[in-house]
Amino acid sequence: MLIKINSVAIIGLSGQQVEVEVDVNQGFPDFFIVGLPDAAVKESQVRIRSAIKNSGLDFPYNKRIVINLAPADIKKEGVFYDLPMAVGLMLNTLEQQLDLSDSLFVGEVSLDGTLRHTNGILPVAIFAREKGIKNLYLPAVNADEASLIGDLNIYPVNNLIELLNHLLGLAPIKVYQNKVSFIPELDLNLDMAQIKGQEHVKRAMEIAAAGAHNVIMSGPPGSGKTLIAKTLPTILPAMTEEEILEVTKIYSIAGLLSQDRPLINIRPFRCPHHTSSGVALVGGGRFPKPGEISLAHRGVLFLDEFAEFPRKVLENLRQPLEDGIVSVSRAAGSLIFPAKFTLIAAQNPCPCGYLNDSSRQCTCSPATILKYQLRVSGPILDRIDMQIEVPHLSFEKLSSEKDGESSADIRKRVEAARQKQKARFSGLKIITNSEMGQKELKAFCVLDSASLTLMKNAMEQMHLSARSYHRILKLARTIADLDNSENILLNHLAEALQYRTKS
Repeated sequence: MLIKINSVAIIGLSGQQVEVEVDVNQGFPDFFIVGLPDAAVKESQVRIRSAIKNSGLDFPYNKRIVINLAPADIKKEGVFYDLPMAVGLMLNTLEQQLDLSDSLFVGEVSLDGTLRHTNGILPVAIFAREKGIKNLYLPAVNADEASLIGDLNIYPVNNLIELLNHLLGLAPIKVYQNKVSFIPELDLNLDMAQIKGQEHVKRAMEIAAAGAHNVIMSGPPGSGKTLIAKTLPTILPAMTEEEILEVTKIYSIAGLLSQDRPLINIRPFRCPHHTSSGVALVGGGRFPKPGEISLAHRGVLFLDEFAEFPRKVLENLRQPLEDGIVSVSRAAGSLIFPAKFTLIAAQNPCPCGYLNDSSRQCTCSPATILKYQLRVSGPILDRIDMQIEVPHLSFEKLSSEKDGESSADIRKRVEAARQKQKARFSGLKIITNSEMGQKELKAFCVLDSASLTLMKNAMEQMHLSARSYHRILKLARTIADLDNSENILLNHLAEALQYRTKS
């Protein structure tokens, strides 16, 4: 008897339908799983056999079992297929032929027949809705995550017996109704008011937050670079519902969603160590998974000790910084992961950290300083909008009892600037000024004659590249938005040029 059950394969961030064909017939007793299964899928036969037996059901030990995962040219990985294979075997044993064409089954089955938490449920639910599938059967612990997507009948399954009774109409499972709320949260663990001095750096962070611009800070140890970077999320605007879904989808596939927190409603802040590999940063592996830059999507990627990262690893940032995506290519094909993040990099000016510092003398030789600075290539620096010097703090500033401007006040200006960008880019696939292409630059970054003269002189004296020119225009557009100005004025452009000290 042949029974077909719908399931799904997650490839990158997208789903592809998989038909689980379960055939049980007379013949030499054996159990085959075909259709390019990986080791975890092959091991399913052991889990399913024990799960069905321990659930008090009959298992066809004396028959030939063949399970085909179609299409056969897609590599099947993970534990998604435990549940559909178990359902096919149970219905085969009972000789029940049911119409399940409008249903999709995913989930890991434990040895006692209960269902375990399974990663990647959100993209499964999105796929089901896109394909017009009405019913989604999954582990009960994943129901909250799936409920983020509407227009689906979500059936939370606790064990195989419960599911079988439902399918046979003996004890129906209630459709899950507890839809998770998309209420965004703000990171309020720190506050800009706690940062003493460094007013020009905090101004740069405000601009970076308003337009999602990249920043590199250079200064001696203890000048506050790390603290400033960690405080950036406190001035970022709350996430939109679309952004929450985008980020939660990435974390779901990466297996980083906890059972009690089924969505990411606070902007990500990722801080990988400088010993991280290129694969850890951009993603990859035998079955490619998102890396740190994708986990920082719509949030902040903080790279402390920037110059200590291997140069080969840093060069992997070129495409994401330019295009907002990362393409991971393997022999089986290429996958694209989103990577629209704000890069905040921090580094010392030299190995000892005190080059050009007023309080201590640098002990590094010129050759050592040059070698250290060359660890960060020119093309990478060219892709960073703002390059800030963070000086040593004096005792007077550190001991001052006067607090600076609070994150709440700065965030109000940032949100107002973001609203202007939202209105400007209405109908387009971009959200912030940093994402503008040539067409948008031409339409929204028009310079007057005085500004054109200033830009021409800057290009000649600072030897700016075409990429730097365009990034300065985007930066000036953000500064104008913060100033509530419809046009880019001379002072906006002049401030933008001050942030290109390393060009």
